[in-house]
Amino acid sequence: MKTKHLIPLLTSFLAAPGFTNPVPPGDERPLVQLAILLDTSNSMDGLIAQAKTQLWQIVNEFIAAKQDGKTPRVQVALYEYGNDGLSAEKGFVRQVAPLTDDLDKISESLFALKTNGGNEYCGWVIRDAVRDLTWDASSKVYKAVFVAGNEPFTQGGVPYAESCKAAIGRGIIVNTIHCGDQQTGVSSGWLDGAKLADGKFMSIDTNAQIAHIDAPQDKTIAELNAKLNKTYIAYGAKGVAGKTRQEAQDLNAASAPAPSSVTAARAKTKASANYSNSTWDVLDAVKEKKLDLAKAKDAELPEELRKLAPGQRADFVVEKQKERDELQGQLRKLTGERERFVAAKQKEQGKDQRLDQAVTGAVREQAAKKAFVFEKK
Repeated sequence: MKTKHLIPLLTSFLAAPGFTNPVPPGDERPLVQLAILLDTSNSMDGLIAQAKTQLWQIVNEFIAAKQDGKTPRVQVALYEYGNDGLSAEKGFVRQVAPLTDDLDKISESLFALKTNGGNEYCGWVIRDAVRDLTWDASSKVYKAVFVAGNEPFTQGGVPYAESCKAAIGRGIIVNTIHCGDQQTGVSSGWLDGAKLADGKFMSIDTNAQIAHIDAPQDKTIAELNAKLNKTYIAYGAKGVAGKTRQEAQDLNAASAPAPSSVTAARAKTKASANYSNSTWDVLDAVKEKKLDLAKAKDAELPEELRKLAPGQRADFVVEKQKERDELQGQLRKLTGERERFVAAKQKEQGKDQRLDQAVTGAVREQAAKKAFVFEKK
């Protein structure tokens, strides 16, 4: 690899442990499915760094979007490719995470990625993602692959043209992100790959970072985020792990480059409908009808509920949900104010293209063709 910095990706065969299946029965929200395929060969540390910090900005693009008047549910999948520590028989490709709305698990997986080697086979990883992920068949769903890397798009034993044509044949757009100068990306097949699958070709600077801009809202956002965490009540077999993961990803955001910006972006996600923890949190589980308090066994409930009479448990959850709703409302207001403050400051800065800017620009344009309406920036 000759460029610095890449990100983690999605592989093929077995679904990664710890993830839950996509759309629960009865969920009528529109659906967005994004697969991020990242080169994790030696020179891609910068890209991985961008992915770790910019996941939240990418997901947040859909918070204010609507299709048929409804806010969409966003699922993200992650693959890595081009890492010599992976199986040569499987094309040096690994599915890190299937399509899921467990965003804390996606963040955890991103922070666990390591670079090594490389043999980067774009055609192979695209084929695996298209073939092995649980893509929704509806034509109303915005389905897109984003593959990022810096070596020729033509490498490997799986022809990229076949993979890209198979993708668009299933209504899955393939966007290509070349980590390097634009002309090299054009001449090495990245532009052609995007054209074959109705996608967008982009080039980014993998050394670009989110600018560190302190804002007047930062302290209050951090305080509200801490209070919001206290409304999450772990239950069942996955409770402790889920709560621990939530706190760990807050710490990862706070320790990232430009920590105030990353923390604020993550807080905005946590204040939205796209942040769901129904596999381990009582409130989300009750809301999504995955937990019936009247039928739940005491052994799977947390201490806060076990000590209450069965008839009082529903009232407790209602009050705690009200507290969470109020905190999320305050966070939405403050993070919006912070974004406007930062946007004014950024007018003075350079135009280096980052991963999040490339992805969000493409999703707005493409999802609009699926009748998604986005709030103007």
